[in-house]
Amino acid sequence: MKSLVIAEKPSVARDIARVLKCQKKINGAIEGADYVVTWGLGHLVTLADPEDYDKKYKEWKMEDLPMMPEPFRLEVIKQTAGQYRAVKEQLFRKDVKDIIIATDAGREGELVARLILKKAECRKPIRRLWISSVTDKAIREGFAHLKDGREYDNLYHAAMCRAEADWLVGINATRALTCKYNAQLSCGRVQTPTLAMIASREAEIKNFVPKPYYGIQARSAKLALTLTWQDGQSKSFRSFDRERMQTLCRRLGGKEGVVTELKRTPKKAQAPLLYDLTELQREANRRFNYSAKETLNIMQRLYENHKVLTYPRTDSRYLSSDILPTIRERLLACGVGPYKKLAGQLVNKPLPQKPFFVDNSKVSDHHAIIPTEQFVQLDHMTVDERRIYDLVVRRFLAVLYPPYESQQVSLTVDVGGERFLASGSVVKAMGWKAVYETGNDSGWETDEDEEFEEGGADFAGAGMYGAGAGAGAGAAAGANGGERLKRQTLPELKEGDRISGLTFSLTEGKTKPPAAFTEATLLSAMENPVAFLESNNKAMAKTLGETGGLGTVATRADIIEKLFSSFLVEKRGKEIFLTSKGKQLLTLVPEDLKKPELTADWEMKLSRIAKGGLNDKEFMADIRAYSNELIDQIKAGEGTFRHDNLTNTRCPECGKRMLLVKGKNSQMLVCQDRACGHRETISRTSNARCPVCHKRMELRGKGDGQVFSCSCGHKEKLSAFQERRKKEGAGVSKRDVARYMNQQKKEAAQPINNAFAQALAGIKLEEK
Repeated sequence: MKSLVIAEKPSVARDIARVLKCQKKINGAIEGADYVVTWGLGHLVTLADPEDYDKKYKEWKMEDLPMMPEPFRLEVIKQTAGQYRAVKEQLFRKDVKDIIIATDAGREGELVARLILKKAECRKPIRRLWISSVTDKAIREGFAHLKDGREYDNLYHAAMCRAEADWLVGINATRALTCKYNAQLSCGRVQTPTLAMIASREAEIKNFVPKPYYGIQARSAKLALTLTWQDGQSKSFRSFDRERMQTLCRRLGGKEGVVTELKRTPKKAQAPLLYDLTELQREANRRFNYSAKETLNIMQRLYENHKVLTYPRTDSRYLSSDILPTIRERLLACGVGPYKKLAGQLVNKPLPQKPFFVDNSKVSDHHAIIPTEQFVQLDHMTVDERRIYDLVVRRFLAVLYPPYESQQVSLTVDVGGERFLASGSVVKAMGWKAVYETGNDSGWETDEDEEFEEGGADFAGAGMYGAGAGAGAGAAAGANGGERLKRQTLPELKEGDRISGLTFSLTEGKTKPPAAFTEATLLSAMENPVAFLESNNKAMAKTLGETGGLGTVATRADIIEKLFSSFLVEKRGKEIFLTSKGKQLLTLVPEDLKKPELTADWEMKLSRIAKGGLNDKEFMADIRAYSNELIDQIKAGEGTFRHDNLTNTRCPECGKRMLLVKGKNSQMLVCQDRACGHRETISRTSNARCPVCHKRMELRGKGDGQVFSCSCGHKEKLSAFQERRKKEGAGVSKRDVARYMNQQKKEAAQPINNAFAQALAGIKLEEK
């Protein structure tokens, strides 16, 4: 008898099959002596669409709402129906005694396999493979310690509740809004609060009134020293009272300073914590302008294809203690190329007794993203893969290095009864920062004023707006002493020394509004939306912090992409703004759906279901009641929706006027009739660079009439551009290169004189 292994994707199935010595390829599976390995293509089965319950639901009508399936039906996804049939065939083989679920180890991974089994009505015993990487070693160890599938029943129930609840709320509310206002409007318990956060930030920026502030600097040209005034009471370096500061500046003129305090403080800073997916997505967006979705896709390739990084969809930045014995092997595997020397210095060194990056209590399903024990071939990676791999490896190496040590020097000088400060820093040991000094592919810098916070909790970027700080915090920073002193090399001084020849100058500035969201800062806000909670419910705030905020590490990228594809938001440069459609939607959607509190409440209950503390039927009864309330609120709504982006271009399908909308990287014309759905791209931002200013150009038009245009005024027909690129030697695409390399391989497999023999085959030589 054999065991049937169900993997989530073909690439993982092939790896498992190889380790289990399964070599015989059959329909949708690979068979061996003891195992048959099959796979999904992600989800093969999903919750049925409304029209599968009743044909009348094909038409969207308000009188048919709310739709309340009981029980929910499952349907096979049409695009992958062939693979579902192949899996079902293996499930019911007489020589298959049990099922081993080997899908991704998490709530959604559990759902992938359980839906297949439920749809197929397979009731064979289940075992569970629970691993965080797909290296041969991890697979072997995982199969040596398989779990009883019943241990994960509650996790499955929680996943099913999440799916059914999102169906009831999302589909019913979306249909109700669309029918009520005759426009393609969508909402959901994650995407709508995310949209509301962007609106909140825009409102703060719009309503922000800059306020001028003033300070005083004292300079000693002789000592090459700059001192900054500090208010004795508030400890702020700024004041909003111009007259006071001008008077003070005049009064201090010509006075000398006396050194009242000189402090030398040793400081140690641990490396930043390891990456979870959201932190990695933030960093990749900030440094390389990758979208959250792009970073996740790159990570998936590094995890599944290259097998050099562990499971990407993790929300933990810590390791569990059982990973520590594998550290040396991971260092040996990743210690190549630019990391050879850095990793080599760690291989034979013992780990600290209590590593700060190890905490079992902060690891739930998966530990932080780190390198695997798989040997790395950097030349097999694309540029994008190298960049993401570089981020992860350097962070992994950094936590294993000793702390960064410096000596903070602070100088306090009294001038006419006023307090002036200066600070400096002397590096004592580079520690973990040495990891970012050599052979850096990712473009990191290590200027400690800009990149790294003293104290080592994280990079300075982690404190950006949206990371949970109130949006007004930045605006008020100047008033309460929020700015840091500029570090400088301080002269040799001691307490009691007098400083003469000081020149005083008034400094001016204006408070700044919070920055508009980028993908990086929006991810931070979604991960920790506590600042956007309207209630002061501490339990909800705590839950949002513990469960990872709005969405999950696996779904946030898709949520942001959906906001773009629904034309609710648009990009201006790197910054994200609401469209007119997005603004209007927020005035029409029920208030509850705009608040992060809804997700907090759901996650609290789903977590209890996963742990066996709450009955799933009780949760779903509450969701059905809530869905009824939502529909009643939408039906009673008195708002209106107006298209303010109508053009005079008529839809070629139905003849109605089309809407001009901005996609993430393109402009489109979309039919206003949601039933028609016709759309066409009129321009898109290309990767082609302008020969004049080297900015990315827009490609407009269709077919042979396409034209590149640049903001600097340069225009060029597509045909002329292609001709120019050929002359420059850049007319070869990646596909051309791959085709050429494959041809070379084929020719290499043929007899060495084959081409020459073919060339001479038809030639007749005359004898003389």
